[in-house]
Amino acid sequence: MAASEVNLEDFSVYAHLTDEELLQIAEERSLSDKHQQADTDQRSAPRGPPPEPRNPEPPTDPPRPEHIQNCANPPTALTQFLYRPLNRESSPLLKVIMDGDAEALMDLVRQRPASLTEPCDQGWVALHEAAFYGQLQCVRILLRADPSSVNRCTLKNETALLLAALRGNASCVEFLLKHGANVNTANKLRETPLFLACENPNEEVVELLLRYGAQVNLSSSQGESPLHEACRHGALMICRRLLDAGANLKARNVYQIQPLFSAAQNGNAETLQLLVQRGADVNEQAGDGASPLYEACKNGHFPVVQALLTLKADANRATNSDLLPLHVAVRKNHKRIVSLLIPLTSRVRIRTCGISPLHIAADRNRDEILELLIESGFDVNAELSEEHSQMYEDRRSTALYFSVSNGNLEAAETLLEAGANPNLDIFNPLLIAVRLGWTDMAELLVRYGADVNAQMSTQPSSFPSAILLGMESLPILKLLLDNGCDARLCFRCEYGLRPHPAVAPSRRPIEELQVNQRSQPQGCIQCWTMVLFCVFQYCQAISSSCFCRISGPIISMLLDYVGHAHLCSRLLDILESRSDWASIKLKAAPPHPLMQLCRLKIRFLLGVQRLKLIHTLPLPVRLIRFLRYDVCC
Repeated sequence: MAASEVNLEDFSVYAHLTDEELLQIAEERSLSDKHQQADTDQRSAPRGPPPEPRNPEPPTDPPRPEHIQNCANPPTALTQFLYRPLNRESSPLLKVIMDGDAEALMDLVRQRPASLTEPCDQGWVALHEAAFYGQLQCVRILLRADPSSVNRCTLKNETALLLAALRGNASCVEFLLKHGANVNTANKLRETPLFLACENPNEEVVELLLRYGAQVNLSSSQGESPLHEACRHGALMICRRLLDAGANLKARNVYQIQPLFSAAQNGNAETLQLLVQRGADVNEQAGDGASPLYEACKNGHFPVVQALLTLKADANRATNSDLLPLHVAVRKNHKRIVSLLIPLTSRVRIRTCGISPLHIAADRNRDEILELLIESGFDVNAELSEEHSQMYEDRRSTALYFSVSNGNLEAAETLLEAGANPNLDIFNPLLIAVRLGWTDMAELLVRYGADVNAQMSTQPSSFPSAILLGMESLPILKLLLDNGCDARLCFRCEYGLRPHPAVAPSRRPIEELQVNQRSQPQGCIQCWTMVLFCVFQYCQAISSSCFCRISGPIISMLLDYVGHAHLCSRLLDILESRSDWASIKLKAAPPHPLMQLCRLKIRFLLGVQRLKLIHTLPLPVRLIRFLRYDVCC
């Protein structure tokens, strides 16, 4: 569905940076591409994208890829470039540090002390390397040789402490803190050592940093606090320690997401319960209006959904686009969660949303959930609100329409058996089945009362639309006629035996469908029907060059369902164009067989809606078969 809601996830992770900062980061990455060394990939690689932001999801939008481009999945070539690992050419000093060879490092200190403070392309010095690789002895030696380097930063503003915290090297973290490392120095993304220790959860490092005065509420450039990160990873003990240190439960990132939302989003039930015990609001909403319950339902976190409902989370709190947790659970096919939400979801609230979960289940072919919703009493004839219906060019409104357009025979039958009315939509679902040649679907819809004489309200013609749409399939055309489609209208022509105006050449109807499906990915029916219904009389349609081979048999079939028909000049020309169709012309001429006229009269008196009950009449079987056109006249 072409949803109208604002999508908060379309903003790049680098949207907050200036052009100068972007160029600087790109330049650093460009320089690093000159060096490829496997041993340093892990050290220099970014830690990965920031936590996933809100991902508002319309209920029935057209199929689209699962990989969503947002700040958690950078879409542009620039961001992909920026996320590539950094590399640096190996050096004797780097090898010594990586091996933890304290004796060799001492020799380097005595022989070439200047090499210890010589930065690489990314601004790393020996102390950064030692802290990153967790070589405590090397850190001791390097700090003793140059105590002033303890807070020296790389080009990305990373200190040795920050790198040690990132890697979880607790012994190095402690030593650096004891020797004057600044506990709150952040990198260019405003990530502090405490933030990184929570992003890569390490209880010991977090404890050390807090003991040395780490500020617990400093946030990154994305607005993420250390508590956000700990909740995202479900680090229960770290969350508890942060809260004890004064972490803000209501801190919001740039998407207005609070820590409890991050816990729900990532399926961390114990962390969520801790936050609620400390005073977090289970119904606090993100920038797009999604609640923690909505997000847990979307991601299929059943234990979290259970916990939230136990904690009195509101199952009727909608997003900014008026979608409830039940809607998204149905869309994502989380049946167990749907079962939990059904008794808690207000039917009145569903109606005010303008879209029923049944619409989503039918659209997404969630057959089991569809049955569950029907059994739970959801209205099978609920219609989309005008706002939702306008998102489709065919102005569909019912769940049945979705199932028919998907070709889902089982779901369509389930809805019809439950009482779905096949005649509520502006464009009758039967016309879809007829046009696409789905005989079983057309037969099902007709059996449950679909209007075989339905017209297109936008492009009405003088004869039933289904006849034109079904001319390329004689079995479907016969099905329509057997069930009361009015063939008499096909022989009403305003010109009669007078000359007809020329007909503009057109493509075959099937070609119209293919062309418009390519231009309209949603397969909009209205697009091609507007082209097809540019003719208003049946003789115009049947005389088209695309029907020249089958027009005779089609006219012959139609004549079986009319009494005194008068062929216009154009139909006569068609039948005279081939010698083997001469008998069809005679078929239309009087006198007409009495049995044929009697059959038509009985069927007329029964009416379209009762034709399916012919078999119940107290008549011989052969006569009933005759009335149903099972035997010829």
